[in-house]
Amino acid sequence: MKKTTGFDRSKTKNWHPATQAVRGGTWRSEHGETSEALFLTSGYTYDDAETVAARFAGEAQGMTYSRLQNPTVAMLEERIALMEGAEACRTQATGMAAMTTALLCQLSAGDHIVAAKAAFGSCRWLVDHLCPRFGIETTVIDGRDNDAWEKAIKPNTKVFFFETPANPTMDIVDMRHVCDVAKAHGITTVVDNAFATSVLQRPMDFGADLVAYSATKLMEGQGRVLAGAVCGTEKFINDVLLPFQRNTGPNLSPFNGLG
Repeated sequence: MKKTTGFDRSKTKNWHPATQAVRGGTWRSEHGETSEALFLTSGYTYDDAETVAARFAGEAQGMTYSRLQNPTVAMLEERIALMEGAEACRTQATGMAAMTTALLCQLSAGDHIVAAKAAFGSCRWLVDHLCPRFGIETTVIDGRDNDAWEKAIKPNTKVFFFETPANPTMDIVDMRHVCDVAKAHGITTVVDNAFATSVLQRPMDFGADLVAYSATKLMEGQGRVLAGAVCGTEKFINDVLLPFQRNTGPNLSPFNGLG
């Protein structure tokens, strides 16, 4: 899909949040549609074999396969990244697909994760049950206790994982403090921002490395869609998260991408 009226990111980042939410990440095709188009396609056509090879090798821009990219979904990803103040975003089929992807894309057997105990039930299942099954050590702490984070660090600690405000207890984590501790030890912070959304707080402004969402809540208040999203730097999203997502397939459908 040709972006005929793409926006200059240096200008859109200064828009008010309401404008970003409505106008951000909006592409226009040669047809000049007034709202996002719904692209129901699994694959894309090419003019020649050289174009195919270049696109799949990452040497040329353009769509290749909707498990990797889809125009409707890409517009949503641009919008969420803009609202979150992130360089890049990748959406997933559900909020829990986003949490799972954000963790497993960067963790391996022998690694250690520190997580706040006040968290959405399925997030606790990930750290309490799933990660240990794959040899990933976990420590659960009271996220409100600033000292507990540093005390829980081990030589193999790779990730701090927490939600603030927590769902449903509303526990608050001191993001600035925890993110500073993480950076001092080379640890990646993954913050679940589904409760507050970027309208009320932007964790990356406090030093978070990754922001994970149940975009089911963020995108649509009438209970009609499921979606998740992970925001971060372009390098992390493209080099670490995308290979995991591309090959495991927790992708968002174009139907839900319209929100």
